[in-house]
Amino acid sequence: MTATFSAIELVVHDLPTSLAFYRRLGLDIPADADQAPHVEFEFPGGLRLLWDTVETIRSFTPDWTEPAGGHRIGLAFDCGTAADVDTLFDEFTGGGYTGRKKPWDAPWGQRYATVDDPDGNPVDLFAALTP
Repeated sequence: MTATFSAIELVVHDLPTSLAFYRRLGLDIPADADQAPHVEFEFPGGLRLLWDTVETIRSFTPDWTEPAGGHRIGLAFDCGTAADVDTLFDEFTGGGYTGRKKPWDAPWGQRYATVDDPDGNPVDLFAALTP
């Protein structure tokens, strides 16, 4: 048997707030998902991003505790163009989200920036510097 990578899960404190953040990144998550204890979004190609509330996790693992000492996971989204990285960073930080790293030109040839999602997970915004 060979296991197949299928999904990334985020454990969140406030599901509607987290989903609103990821909707701003362009994920088409239905509004009624805000009321669910578990949400799944499937990207083209089949990879899924999952959200579970802390309460959901504790319903089957009562002694679960949050990891400490750093972020749990990092996600990265291709924004298409370097200018779009700047625009999206400004939209997020202007909307009250924390900017972890302002847009910069990375030595590996990408425009890069990082914002924190509502649970403090870093989300990288990037695009190739040359098309």
